[in-house]
Amino acid sequence: MFSTRIFITGLTVGLTVACTQASAFEAGYIGSAQKPGLVLGNAAITPPAGLYMFDQAVAYSGSIVGPGAPTAAGGGKTSVHIAAGAAGLLWVPGWTVFGATYDAVIVQPFMMLDVGSPVNVNPLGMHNTFLAPAELSWKLGDSGVYVKSGFGMWMPTGTTSGPNGLGNVGAPWWTFQPNLVASYFKDGWNLTANLFEEINTASSVTGYTSGNVLHAEFTATKTIGNWTFGPVGYYVGQVSDDKSSAFYGGAVNLKRYDIWAAGALVGYNFGPAALSVWATHELSANVSGGTAMPGIDSAAVSRGFTVFANLSHRLWAPEAPAPAPTRTSFRK
Repeated sequence: MFSTRIFITGLTVGLTVACTQASAFEAGYIGSAQKPGLVLGNAAITPPAGLYMFDQAVAYSGSIVGPGAPTAAGGGKTSVHIAAGAAGLLWVPGWTVFGATYDAVIVQPFMMLDVGSPVNVNPLGMHNTFLAPAELSWKLGDSGVYVKSGFGMWMPTGTTSGPNGLGNVGAPWWTFQPNLVASYFKDGWNLTANLFEEINTASSVTGYTSGNVLHAEFTATKTIGNWTFGPVGYYVGQVSDDKSSAFYGGAVNLKRYDIWAAGALVGYNFGPAALSVWATHELSANVSGGTAMPGIDSAAVSRGFTVFANLSHRLWAPEAPAPAPTRTSFRK
């Protein structure tokens, strides 16, 4: 069984707030289709040819912070809790394209969200489907360095509701996601930087276009025997402005946010399957520039602690070619 964790993508951390509150991007949307930290531990290397299945669970606990954060009863922070899961497939056909190993990924996430008082919402449903039709991984000689490039997309298949289509955990627009991964994967070490950007189209319901989001995820793990462990961390932030529409009368969230997190990963390779568990704590979450109100900065974002778990195994592998007959096997 391939010992490193398979590439996994999926899950938003949707944050549904009252329309008078400004969340990241369009009201009711956190601003990232992919949960930050989800691909921690992944290297730029591709596993052997075959069809792989993975199941992933995410548990998030945090609160809404920022100058526009709603205040709970008693003056406390408004809590945010998320339970989510995803099932996906990774296909490695054994093809070589431009000297690189090709693979493709599809993932379907589901999630349940609970935002406490005074927001008091708890939607449950299917998030947008993720499809990466092409990923290419290059091995740079015997250096242990790998470079991987890919292109994915979040398709608007998730559960939507409400006047702006953001009353549930789906989003009524496409998100395109190019990515670049560089790894040193040798002698048990996995030193990886994974960079990708989310590029959103306009909402099919409101016409509003949420700004782009940059993700940077970092892994420094060591494998000894069947065990893998080490520190991980990530950055996520908005890198372009939103574009409003007539639905909102031209009002736009000019806000930007920056979140930094650190944590640790531990994994075990059972042979037929590999299990990884990692946790991250968001150390810093800065947000400003929300929808303009007289004397008020209404920007808000969630900050918290996340636990991830991933189980992967190979469903199918191509048959090894039959050995060529030796001369001694022939009759005289």
